[in-house]
Amino acid sequence: MLALLVGGADAAKPNVLVIVADDLGYHDVGFQGSKEIPTPHLDKLAAQGVRCTNGYVSHPFCSPTRAGMMSGRYQHRFGHENNPAWLPESLTEGLPLSVVTFPALMKQAGYVTGAVGKWHLGAHPQFHPMKRGFDEYFGALGGGHAYFPSGSKSVEYGIPLNRNGKDEAQTGYLTEQFGDEAAAFVGRHTGGDKPWMLYLAFNAPHTPLEAPEAWLEKFKHIENSSRRTYAAMVAAMDEAIGKVMAKVEAEGERENTMVFFVSDNGGPNLEKKSGTNFTDNTPLRGAKGDLYEGGVRVPFLVSWPAKIKPGTYEEPVIALDFLATSLAAAGESALAPKDLDGVNLLPFLTGEASGVPHETLFWRSGGFGGKHSVRRGNWKLVSGAAKAYELYDLGADVGEVKDLAEAKPEVVGELVAAIREWEKGTVEPVFAGLGAVKAKAKKGKK
Repeated sequence: MLALLVGGADAAKPNVLVIVADDLGYHDVGFQGSKEIPTPHLDKLAAQGVRCTNGYVSHPFCSPTRAGMMSGRYQHRFGHENNPAWLPESLTEGLPLSVVTFPALMKQAGYVTGAVGKWHLGAHPQFHPMKRGFDEYFGALGGGHAYFPSGSKSVEYGIPLNRNGKDEAQTGYLTEQFGDEAAAFVGRHTGGDKPWMLYLAFNAPHTPLEAPEAWLEKFKHIENSSRRTYAAMVAAMDEAIGKVMAKVEAEGERENTMVFFVSDNGGPNLEKKSGTNFTDNTPLRGAKGDLYEGGVRVPFLVSWPAKIKPGTYEEPVIALDFLATSLAAAGESALAPKDLDGVNLLPFLTGEASGVPHETLFWRSGGFGGKHSVRRGNWKLVSGAAKAYELYDLGADVGEVKDLAEAKPEVVGELVAAIREWEKGTVEPVFAGLGAVKAKAKKGKK
């Protein structure tokens, strides 16, 4: 069902709120069908907007996905294909300085810009959010953080929080703090002479699995302790989102605030030894790190009540589209770089445009010799575990169970050729990343 355009064409530039969850399972929110984890605030957001049932991110794990969102381009085009290590002295482990960013373009469009939450796009001061287009920042600069004050011995997960370039002590449960800070940003900048753009990037429900007792008590019926804590973390994140949206409503800005919501990748499978998994990616195959649907297909919402009626949209879309869509909503499409891979979704979500936003979507993990996948229409080609490629018809087999590669060699050939053509516009990773640092440390211990 397509949403329909509503409201006048001369409305004021909308506020833009981009909300990112971290490692959220595909089936772990109410609007995706979960009966186990209530998410009333996200469900309300879904009811006010468009649920994109074939919504993707551009990578199966954290930082590269964020680099894609911040640029509107496949991160493979500028070499951000790994998670950067926490190396504050490194001038390379982070979002390359040559990349023109989403917030920098929104500032050119007349917006005040802010970021709250997880950054994970470089530890050196040159990569700080306020050097990359944000007017304000509060959050954790690394790839994760302890949820309670003094809760981690890890250097990266135990660093002080950062407010506008200065260290600041953590004072409470981190998810709640991020919600409070985001709501405060909305309050500070509503009613001024500029619209606002806010990037709210939770580290929840990423590990470490930590939740307040009050939330754990609500899920005491869940026997698996990891699943119980994870559910409490998702619920706490939903509550924080509700606080931000309540502030938007209280300020009279809900109608003209465009909200995007995604997870940065699929839910992880972190309990392989026990045979259990505390995230739920039903009905998808795979998890975080995989190029099967469970690694890159995510809960995906777009809401702008002044312009788009609620509904569902079934054609493939990707988080790379947020930048072009936001500039178009602001009436500033001319600012969009010519090399964007993302597209303006508005005419598709309103039904003004026929066809599809993307003929083909691509994924790669590990550089030119790594894993690949591509989707064109309902055909999905994946680098196989046991053979070069597997082929699936997602229209009939969303769980990627029946491999059709042998039955459809012509489709395999077409999609392999598409990957090779796409790769001509990509580069090898420009930094080794966290995995390489861990491997070196492990080797040194032997």
